[in-house]
Amino acid sequence: MRVLLIGANGYLGRFVADRLLADPAVQLTALGRGDDADVRFDLATGSPGALTRFLDAVHPGVVINCAGTTRGGARELTRHNTVAVATVCEALRRSGCGARLVQIGCSAEYGPSQPGSSTAEDAVPRPGGPYGVSKLAATELVLGSGLDAVVLRVFSPAGPGTPAGSPLGRLAEAMRRAMQSGDGELRLGGLGAQRDFVDVRDVARAVHAASLSAAQGVINIGSGRAVRLRDAAATLARVAGYGGALHELDGPPGALRPVIGHPRAEAMTHRADSLGHRAESAGHRVDGLGPRSDTDHPSPAAYPYPDGCGSWQQADVRTARDRLGWRPRINLEESLADIWMEAACRI
Repeated sequence: MRVLLIGANGYLGRFVADRLLADPAVQLTALGRGDDADVRFDLATGSPGALTRFLDAVHPGVVINCAGTTRGGARELTRHNTVAVATVCEALRRSGCGARLVQIGCSAEYGPSQPGSSTAEDAVPRPGGPYGVSKLAATELVLGSGLDAVVLRVFSPAGPGTPAGSPLGRLAEAMRRAMQSGDGELRLGGLGAQRDFVDVRDVARAVHAASLSAAQGVINIGSGRAVRLRDAAATLARVAGYGGALHELDGPPGALRPVIGHPRAEAMTHRADSLGHRAESAGHRVDGLGPRSDTDHPSPAAYPYPDGCGSWQQADVRTARDRLGWRPRINLEESLADIWMEAACRI
């Protein structure tokens, strides 16, 4: 089976590539913007016609799209997450290859959920931010394309290679700094949110299974269990051997360094660093995730859950079990151990 993988150098794409390369029945071709791609092509600016000609030449049986971005403003998110998918769908419609499309979606498409509930695929999507909107628009394009296609809505991926701007990446970096400097206490903010973490290697297994199946529509990929970030922090401390005290800075507005991965994280980092420096200068040790400032008070709705997913997300993963034969295998503690191993290498 010839597979065209788009976005092979991204966080998820790297693990999907490894999984596919381990299958002797797969002939893999990587398409992307980087120099190390087999074929260089920018979906955000390239024409459907050019991609169609490539599809007709390579004739893949499956196209997997792991490309996209979580950062930037609405225009950039739309270009890379929505327009790019429109290009893929149009090229596949024009091509004679008849390839199946596996599109990677995300849980931000659903938006906030009722605490204690599990979100199934038939839930009405209500994304709470531009990233979720851009990904939901891409999903709608795929579902309305008439193609043989499936969208995997991935919840919160974790494990090796976790981006530093993600919630668990920020936790690990804050703990690394504390251990490196010998701090006996670590103050963290914004740990009240609960998210459904799924190991990135399990996500790669799900993508592989979806490429071989006949399943269509939307399928959730998650662990099926929400975990509070403060519990993840405690587990990470145990895995890391950090014996200091963990103090949570929850409460009123002012947590400007987000711990929930979202597209505005990088844009906010400089401001958060500046505020954190002022807080430390005032005699308050603030580590990592949630510096508070007495001089800057955004409204409570503005910053607590900047990924637009509210305080709770948990996937109903029965469809993945029934239609893909997929279940998560790697628990969060193992994922955190791998995240910490990479962070520890920077000590």
